[in-house]
Amino acid sequence: MSLAENLANIKRTLRQPDRPTLLAVSKRVPASVIREAHALGMRHFGENYLQEALDKQDELHDLKDIYWHFIGRIQRNKTQEIARHFAWVESVDRLLIAQRLNSARQEVSTPLNVLIEVAVSSEDSKGGCPPAQLVALAEGIQQLPFLRLRGLMALVHPDPNQANVNFQQMHSLFNTLLQSGNYPDLDTLSMGTSSDFVQALEHGATEIRLGTRLFGSRHQEAT
Repeated sequence: MSLAENLANIKRTLRQPDRPTLLAVSKRVPASVIREAHALGMRHFGENYLQEALDKQDELHDLKDIYWHFIGRIQRNKTQEIARHFAWVESVDRLLIAQRLNSARQEVSTPLNVLIEVAVSSEDSKGGCPPAQLVALAEGIQQLPFLRLRGLMALVHPDPNQANVNFQQMHSLFNTLLQSGNYPDLDTLSMGTSSDFVQALEHGATEIRLGTRLFGSRHQEAT
């Protein structure tokens, strides 16, 4: 199926076509296909690998209304480039990384939107802040003037039953932060991928990450 058909099918599954935010996971997707997605109305694109993303940003520099999200693991020596070239960073899992992003963002006119990645799946292959440390990390980020704490993100367990537990936990953690009143910019709960986004929406996701569901398996192998 074409990209346009895939996008139309996705939107038909949503109760509100303009909600949630559709984050196109565009790793390994050529810039030409991202341009096509942009022409279809997509504006948010998530990249895992810094150099690949920078190359695409350069090729697509004429598209001024793209919002680039960095969604991969963050290496300390790459925080400066990430802070300078992205509008969102969705994989902040410790205060040191947040502090380095904050320092580098001083050179940009707008604050950097960040999500805290929370480790709820109990899988070693997935990163994230332990839930017990979430409040402390959120409080630390809130003190950094060049960052805006927008919400939480998680990659859940592949088993549907365990995923359901993870989604419930994320919704609860998000509500705890929201109800504290300490985080005025908090509005984003990012969870759900091509295989489980419908389930994620049932648990309050405001952003879903779609790779194979949107672009097909030619470019995406495991998103």
